[in-house]
Amino acid sequence: MNNEIILYRPNELAQHIEVKIDEETVWLSLNQIAQLFGRDKSVISRHLRNVFKDGELSFEATVAKNATVQMEAGREVKREIEYYNLDAILSVGYRVNSKQGTQFRI
Repeated sequence: MNNEIILYRPNELAQHIEVKIDEETVWLSLNQIAQLFGRDKSVISRHLRNVFKDGELSFEATVAKNATVQMEAGREVKREIEYYNLDAILSVGYRVNSKQGTQFRI
């Protein structure tokens, strides 16, 4: 078996995106998808909502919730963050109108 790592580094992306890999797929948060495609979180959220509403993908099969601790106003707050798998990321990539979306799909 040939283990190969492929790095996706488009010129338009100012910084790297750290991804979570689990169960043989990539998982990104809403913020990471917005950064990847160069769009506002509200745009990505709307596209994801439509993907699930249209029945293109199942929410239960493509979304995982993970608890994370983050600093807010100088105190630690525990929040559940939704992570979307590669199927959901690609579905958004087809819907979002951006050069980064096209590059990522390619």
